[in-house]
Amino acid sequence: MGNYAYSSFWVYVYSVCLFGITRSHLSIPLKIYPGKYNVSKAVSLPVTRLIDGKGLSLASDPSGQVNFLDMVGNLQGDSGRGYYMEMFIGTPGQQLNILVDTGSSNFAVAAASHPFITRYFNTALSSSYKSDGQAVAVRYTQGNWMGELGADLISIPNGPNGTISVNIATILSSEGFFLPGINWQGILGLAYPMLARPDSSVEPFFDSVVKQLGIPDVFSLQMCGTGMLTNNIADPPGGSLIMGGAEPALYRGSIWYTPIVEQWYYQVEVLKLEVGDQNLDLDCREYNMDKAIVDSGTTLLRLPVNVFTAVVDAITRSSMIQEFSSGFWDGTKLACWMKGDTPWRFFPKLSIYLRDTNTSESFRITILPQLYIQPIADVDGTLDCYRFGVSSSANGLVIGATVMEGFYVLFDRAQRRLGFALSSCAVSGGVALSEISGPFSASDVASDCSGRALQDPLLWVISYALMAVCAIILIILLLLLVLPCRRRGHSGEITDQSSLVRHRIK
Repeated sequence: MGNYAYSSFWVYVYSVCLFGITRSHLSIPLKIYPGKYNVSKAVSLPVTRLIDGKGLSLASDPSGQVNFLDMVGNLQGDSGRGYYMEMFIGTPGQQLNILVDTGSSNFAVAAASHPFITRYFNTALSSSYKSDGQAVAVRYTQGNWMGELGADLISIPNGPNGTISVNIATILSSEGFFLPGINWQGILGLAYPMLARPDSSVEPFFDSVVKQLGIPDVFSLQMCGTGMLTNNIADPPGGSLIMGGAEPALYRGSIWYTPIVEQWYYQVEVLKLEVGDQNLDLDCREYNMDKAIVDSGTTLLRLPVNVFTAVVDAITRSSMIQEFSSGFWDGTKLACWMKGDTPWRFFPKLSIYLRDTNTSESFRITILPQLYIQPIADVDGTLDCYRFGVSSSANGLVIGATVMEGFYVLFDRAQRRLGFALSSCAVSGGVALSEISGPFSASDVASDCSGRALQDPLLWVISYALMAVCAIILIILLLLLVLPCRRRGHSGEITDQSSLVRHRIK
């Protein structure tokens, strides 16, 4: 036993020295859900309902493998409670609503009752369900769940034709995951295997769909809540998840593409931010500190702390309303106006510059205030209240629903790129609530804004320090092995000192 422990220790040391430090990805971005707010009255300032694009002709995938027409309008929900789609799970099929989340990779469904959900997947009633007995848990920045891995058959009424065998995590307990007011009972993680739990051997849902149905490794997403958080229990149709390609009727103009920097989350490279016509003038690596991702399961636009502070300062400078409570900016209070008034014309546009697939260029996606100054409550029938659709983040920049609702987003995994086009439903009173423009030269920013450069110096210091420690330990080990031989007398006996050395290393 002693010799085994000694050998194992040195194998470990050698492994660390050989392979160095690896990057771990353990956190999943915050999922923001509606909560209770204090009301902060603001200066009194016509609400125009946002409309969906209708009456447009629809196309299908030219290969004939999928019919995009069947998938249009297959999402319900809004940014506050999430966007979800109907699925049938098991044999016979049990109907559940599943949250669409591009910021995680597990397909997980409630498999036990919970006060905030109306139904759950009863594994005992499915003849095709198979459990592998392996425990699984996913912890988000807010909320978590625990359960068991298994597999079963699923079909999507408004999705690709066919029945698919997929990995399923059955949620047996959770905390802060299912919340009041939601109308979904599971989550559909659409990101890459690297984020799957307990490890990347668990094939994500969309990977299974692509392999089994032979559809292109592409999906696209239109989210039509456009910041309008309703109080209705029955959610209106909320958008479309097109599996296998892009539906031209769901967007206007051209699709602009940015590279997927790393295949875990859908990580992109942000070059700069503008508030109105003000460039924040931050080092572009500030925007990508830790990571910058596109995540449909996060409600708000989340910004690294320094970037968030700069955005709030710039909005305050350019806004005609100077005396807002700090609680409005940090999300703990609402700002309210007399019913019928709106604050949007008093706030600037927000713009995000993304690196183009032509890496020497960029393009700009812009949202109007209607998307980030969000209606959320009606107080006593006399006030309309709003929340700030931007928050600070300790886990990197997250382009969540606040921004995504302005765009049709194409997740082109086959060519490792994300596409952005103007959404046909991000319109109010005939006016588009989002803009895309470009190309712009990227010569004024670093060739690599991914944030790694800010982290690398520390990693290099740690790596070199670890290598030095390893070298010292290996030298000591060699000395310990050589000294006993050199201590031998002419008679071949080992001195007392070498005996002590040998005893120490047993």
